[in-house]
Amino acid sequence: MAALKYWTISGLDVRNAFLYGELDEEIYLEQPEGFRVPDLEHFVIRLKRALYSLKQAGLTWWRMLRDSMKELGFEGLVSDAGLFIFRSEHGFVIAVIYVDDALFCGPNKALVLELKQKFMQRWECRDLGDVTEFLRMSITQYSGKVHIDQRAYLETVLECCGMQDCKSAVTPLPAGYMPEPVSQDTAIDPELRSRYQTVIGSLLYLMLGTRPDIAFAVTKLAQFAARPSKDHLNKVLYICCYL
Repeated sequence: MAALKYWTISGLDVRNAFLYGELDEEIYLEQPEGFRVPDLEHFVIRLKRALYSLKQAGLTWWRMLRDSMKELGFEGLVSDAGLFIFRSEHGFVIAVIYVDDALFCGPNKALVLELKQKFMQRWECRDLGDVTEFLRMSITQYSGKVHIDQRAYLETVLECCGMQDCKSAVTPLPAGYMPEPVSQDTAIDPELRSRYQTVIGSLLYLMLGTRPDIAFAVTKLAQFAARPSKDHLNKVLYICCYL
């Protein structure tokens, strides 16, 4: 819609978003090493706000976010918890928020920037200006077009797999290849499985973002993530050669 209607798209990210979440439950933790109160080392701390790695941190942050968006006049969509719409006689603004990354877009640039500024007054944010990156996707706008790619993310994935200098492949998988399950009697190498799941996870993100051409190969091989073989790993790396 932004490409078709020449909308303004402006981005930001919230600093330390999960630390804002207020907890409903009683949660205690030991005093961190180096921050223990003298003579009270055996005491514990009660958390009043969320911390990173806490299971409910994401939910508590989303509740705080939802309430703040309502205060700004936005209405949250029931069908998508990450979309908020503001409507007034001056136009409308759509906010796309994924955890701590946000895009504000709409046809009225002044209204978009005004609401974005109000949001930044509520939370400590980093202003990204006209959007150039979102969720590891590079975004370029020109002449009414929005070009999206994940080249930088792909290069990181290839480097982690040790495939940055590999020879390219013409197709995502060799012609006629169908993966076979590993026998239940065969012991699975935990290190191989961990590497396999890491690569598959990265390829799934690329597939969902900008590379639908690898969808069949990735989803087929993802079925063997719990019990992968050396052959499965080789074929996952074959997809990297194709990319």
